[in-house]
Amino acid sequence: MRHPLAPSDDSAPMHDYLIGPGDSVNIIVWRNPEVSLTVAVRPDGKITTPLVEDLPASGKTSTQLARDIEQALSKFIQQPVVTVIVTNFSGPYGEQIRVIGEAAKPQALPYRLGMSLMDVLIAVGGITDFAAGNKASIIRVREGNQQQLRVRLDDLLKEGDISANVMMRPGDVLLIPESFF
Repeated sequence: MRHPLAPSDDSAPMHDYLIGPGDSVNIIVWRNPEVSLTVAVRPDGKITTPLVEDLPASGKTSTQLARDIEQALSKFIQQPVVTVIVTNFSGPYGEQIRVIGEAAKPQALPYRLGMSLMDVLIAVGGITDFAAGNKASIIRVREGNQQQLRVRLDDLLKEGDISANVMMRPGDVLLIPESFF
C-alpha cells in the first residue's frame, strides 16, 4: 500500500514547551533563596522541593508550574513570586520524536519548534548503509487519526533535494525500513 508523501510546505505548529520526565527545572523564589533550587522531574512527572512535596510538573508550561508552586508555597510564605526555568530538555513522552529502524543511532528526541526532518537526521547521525531511505515514513497522529506519510530520505541526504525536507510535529515517529537488495 502506497502512503501519501509528507507535505514539504507544512508549517510548524505553534507550540509552548511542556515539561516532561527527565527535564530539570530551576525554581527561583524571589527573596527566598532557601527554597530556590534546581530539581529533576521524576519519571512519574512530579517534583519535590522544600515545603512542596509531589507536585505534578509533567505536561505543564514553566509558567503554569510557577503558578502551582506559588499556590503551594503561599501556605508558608506571604505572596511568593516564583520563576521556573527549564533546563536539560526531554519533554513529555507523547511529544518526543521517535526514530526507529535503520538510523545510525535510533532514539527519542525532544521536539523543538521548527524542527525539520533534516534536523532529526542530523541528531540521529543519519541512516545506515542498509536503509531503504526513500521507503521511510512518518507516522503522525492528527485529530485522533493515525497517518503514515512517505518521506524521501535518500533524495534529501544523497541528492541534496531540499524539497524532501519536511517539518516534524510533536509525537511523530520516523520509521526507516531496511533495504532488501
